[in-house]
Amino acid sequence: MDNEAGAPILTIDGPSGSGKGTISRLVAGRLGWHYLDSGALYRAVAVAAGWATLDLSDQTALVRCTHATEVAFRDTPEGEPRVLVNGVDATDELRTETAGAAASAIAAIPEVRSALTERQRAFCQPPGLVADGRDMGTVIFPGAAFKVFLTASAEERAQRRYKQLKDKGVSVTIGGLLQEIVARDARDANRAVAPLRPAPDAVLIDTTGLAVEAVVARVLELVSIPRS
Repeated sequence: MDNEAGAPILTIDGPSGSGKGTISRLVAGRLGWHYLDSGALYRAVAVAAGWATLDLSDQTALVRCTHATEVAFRDTPEGEPRVLVNGVDATDELRTETAGAAASAIAAIPEVRSALTERQRAFCQPPGLVADGRDMGTVIFPGAAFKVFLTASAEERAQRRYKQLKDKGVSVTIGGLLQEIVARDARDANRAVAPLRPAPDAVLIDTTGLAVEAVVARVLELVSIPRS
């Protein structure tokens, strides 16, 4: 049993650009389960810290900011997910490279991770939860019945991010994005608290060259496997 409520949990972890957000949302929709975008919580704190012009080296201020930041998830009538930070729609700002880099730095602070742990676990409600992040299967939901770790080559992840940003009219280069991805991979994998790594019982799926639907089908196939 995954938690006290008995709701099943599927964790999907992986590095930036591995496709975990897209896959997690689609799988949650197919299963009719709740969806947790844990990265959005860290990005929300990063955005709130930016609004308050906090120094990212001031851990005490960042921990206070984490406790004070209110985050809400809403869907538009068209079904588009939006994220509200302290009552303000900050969805677009959360998706910037600046917010991502700041979130990665903030996530390395143990007190910040501790403050957000219970918020993340509260998302687990019937009929089930798909949790997307970097430590869902290792730290937040270690007892989850279903665990997946998505990966892809750094080059492919840079290409994906390049296309996303160009489609939004953002001026970027493949080389610059590749450098950022490699640096973030190293930072996430080597941090002292909850480093990015697959859970021992996670199924690894390399999404390099795979279509989204192929990955979704593979994950749904895993969830349908009877467990003893």
